[in-house]
Amino acid sequence: MKKILKEFKEFISKGNVIDLAVGMIIGSAFTAIVSSLVSDIFTPILGFLIPDGGFSAFNGIGPGFNFGNFINAIITFFITALCLFIVVKAINALRSIKKKEEKPAEPTTKICPYCMSEINIKAVKCPCCTSDLDK
Repeated sequence: MKKILKEFKEFISKGNVIDLAVGMIIGSAFTAIVSSLVSDIFTPILGFLIPDGGFSAFNGIGPGFNFGNFINAIITFFITALCLFIVVKAINALRSIKKKEEKPAEPTTKICPYCMSEINIKAVKCPCCTSDLDK
């Protein structure tokens, strides 16, 4: 069970999953902007241009335009984007702290300059080509 939880944690903390979540949330907020643009701006214009059409509830140019709803959708989008930006910055900061804590392992092998084979770092003679190695 612990192994599954560890794998799930690694899966969730991958950048791809977080990027996908951010994209979905931004897409949802942008959908609100587009829906407001269509229903609050474009639909009343079409209702004004089509007399006695399918827009019978439209009572003139004044009350049909809901610019306030559209502006509210834009503000909501930018607030959502700002919050996600802060969350992603915090996640990236935590990732960089974790990476700084992990020190790279000391090398245990080196390359022979004569035959280019990989040998032990403490070797003074190459086991492949028997060349003497400088320290």
